[in-house]
Amino acid sequence: MIHDKIRRTTWKRFVALLLVASLTQVLVACNKKEMGNSPITITLWHVYGEQTNSPLNDMIDTFNETVGRDKGIRVQVNVVSNTSDIHESVLRAANHEPGAGELPDMFISYPKTVLALPDKDILVDYHDYFSEDELSDYIPEFIEEGEIDGKLMVFPIAKSTEILFVNKTIFDRFAAETNVSLSDLSTWEGLFDVSHKYYEWTDAQTPDVLNDGKAFFVHDYHFNYYQVGVASLGQEFFENDGTGIKDSEALHRIFGLYAQSAINGDIWLGGGFATEALRTGDVVCSVASSASVLYYDDYVSYPDNTKEQVEFISMPVPVFEGGDKLVMQRGAGFCTVKSTPQKEKAACVFLEWLTNPENNVSLVTSLGYMPVTNEAFDMMPEKITTIESPKYKSLYEAFVETQKNYKFYSAPKYDNYLSLETKVESFSRSKMLAERDNLRSGTKTDIDYIIDSSYEELLKITP
Repeated sequence: MIHDKIRRTTWKRFVALLLVASLTQVLVACNKKEMGNSPITITLWHVYGEQTNSPLNDMIDTFNETVGRDKGIRVQVNVVSNTSDIHESVLRAANHEPGAGELPDMFISYPKTVLALPDKDILVDYHDYFSEDELSDYIPEFIEEGEIDGKLMVFPIAKSTEILFVNKTIFDRFAAETNVSLSDLSTWEGLFDVSHKYYEWTDAQTPDVLNDGKAFFVHDYHFNYYQVGVASLGQEFFENDGTGIKDSEALHRIFGLYAQSAINGDIWLGGGFATEALRTGDVVCSVASSASVLYYDDYVSYPDNTKEQVEFISMPVPVFEGGDKLVMQRGAGFCTVKSTPQKEKAACVFLEWLTNPENNVSLVTSLGYMPVTNEAFDMMPEKITTIESPKYKSLYEAFVETQKNYKFYSAPKYDNYLSLETKVESFSRSKMLAERDNLRSGTKTDIDYIIDSSYEELLKITP
């Protein structure tokens, strides 16, 4: 009897253990199938660096090897480009144009790209995956910028602002022979005055050649110059919800300053981004996204193929005399295309990891951006002390001064915004170049008339 009881007890235990073991095998198999054997792959388009040299790619590798591997998620970068090209590629894909590829699972975007989509509902609303408590850790303005029609469609991972970049090496040579200083660049009025002095200084170096002075300055974003400038002077730039440009004393003033300098030849009006004009020594300074620091070397390459070691420094953007210290808030975020709940959640796991304070600070300080959470901002002062690159240290010193003394301006989310921006950008370059040629050829001789008539044309631009 006793032996029978022992055998029965032993058998029950064996069966129980067998069931546990079987259940465990099933769970492990399911877990491996979901996470290990068949990981969820998230395709991605972004702008942070180059395909073979990107700080974000490096961080994605880390994610894939750690959290991604544990959770069965793999992020795959398909494209590293610039925001303009990605914007066009996204719209072509969304509109199913011939030859356009498929949208990736995630892509970098400004709100203006979302507004231009034929159907915004193809994008995930991050409110479905992040609680209000979780989102409260982020800088409110950064979250608000990504909200469209009450949905959070653009998730912030890094934010930038506009910065004045200066080739101090060339500037110092120029300043040594003229009565100018870096402090003159703190106002737009001072910057335009210095720009004309530089044109005259370079023109005088070849007295036998007329009008061969060099431009001093380039602005990457004329549209921002106008709208932020007008707002800093307390007036409105947009007319009727973005359907046009509003006439104002402030706009007339700031357009006149810019046009005078541009028509004279003091401002570089070539195509492409301001970084190229600085890298080739065609200008001495630029206003551009703070993220432009990623593309500067410690030298310039001149047209004759010679190179010169230079020092690039960063300063807060100029302000208009009598105006507020206002600067554009920049920096795109990630959109996620709707697919399956598992894939959408996997994308959000990656975003949560990327905006973890320590990870986020590491990313932004390698790119020239600001972090996106309150905790990460608190970590910045200590992080700056460890930055070895003089170029990056100067940038973050300018960041600190900007954050301390300036207010951030966010562009309005008008449906017409992108179209209006594109037309104003084109006008600001082509019109000024044409009028420069007219003035130099003698076709037109009254620059005040040229500026006033050009201003009237600006006001007629519509989306």
